[in-house]
Amino acid sequence: MTQNLFTESGPVLRSDGSPVAGYSTKEVLRYDSTAIKALPWRIKEWDFYQVSDGEKCLQFTLGHASYIGQLGIMLFNFKTQKKIAAISKLIPLPFGSMHLPASAEQNGTLSCRRGGMEMRFTVNGPERQLYCHCGDFEADIRLVRQNDSAVVINIPFNQKPTQFYYNHKINCMTAEGSAKCGGKEYRFHPSDSFGLLDWGRGVWPFSNEWYWSNGTGLVDGKMFGFNLGCGFGNTTAATENMLFYGNTAHKLGNIKITHETDFMRPWRLADEEGRLDFTMTPLYDRTTRDKVLFINNCCHQVFGLFYGTAVLDDRSVLKVDGLPAFAEHAVNNW
Repeated sequence: MTQNLFTESGPVLRSDGSPVAGYSTKEVLRYDSTAIKALPWRIKEWDFYQVSDGEKCLQFTLGHASYIGQLGIMLFNFKTQKKIAAISKLIPLPFGSMHLPASAEQNGTLSCRRGGMEMRFTVNGPERQLYCHCGDFEADIRLVRQNDSAVVINIPFNQKPTQFYYNHKINCMTAEGSAKCGGKEYRFHPSDSFGLLDWGRGVWPFSNEWYWSNGTGLVDGKMFGFNLGCGFGNTTAATENMLFYGNTAHKLGNIKITHETDFMRPWRLADEEGRLDFTMTPLYDRTTRDKVLFINNCCHQVFGLFYGTAVLDDRSVLKVDGLPAFAEHAVNNW
């Protein structure tokens, strides 16, 4: 599969609003929401962070679908299947009032307060500080990048030429800090805690479906990460599939993620070129269902242990043996 690698700076969208399709390992294109050729309430923007130590997971969500915004926090233990905290504040008709940044890498602070909840994300070079406070819940996490590369994609959709998905995912960040809830403290240590950023901007069909899997851990004493996805948009120009090892990035082509009707049965993740073959043994199905107004979304984010092999660009083979990560299947109408 030949994929279009962005090497020169330019806009995410052409003058007619159509996306420039392809990928990069760093931010190359420039996002400008004013260039979008769509009704304002079809624009979606979010910053999502996840921190996990192989047992517990902390998630921060700050984003909007233009007609409704959200500040969300979740803390749970996927080994014991115990939900510790789940807080969500909805923001009716936020449109541009949340001021989400046009860059995932630009230094600065994104902050929002609604309904007694405060959330703040600060970027300073390779470091990111995540903070949230609401009632008896407080989280303060420091992330530090260990790999200079990321997966940045811009994909079109077949339904309309002005629909697009511009997405920047950063793996391989060590995490340190804590979350406090109900009088208890839950700590994350950089030796075994890793962070993920999922930064998305775009306009896409009202009904959509995707598969996504992501994980970071240590393989043979070096930082290893992966981002895998399929089923969402037209990926003929580029996929979001990439491996990270040490300080390198290794691009993959098309992959397929399959599961049985019972989400707690083993999942299979494999590519078309024989470079990736993973099996996930599920531990916890974190199912979310959102039904507000005409929004009707369902996502099974399944955490488990990953086993299998991954082949790097130099044909060396990595053996993955019980790496904690997740795979999800989402069906959305929003």
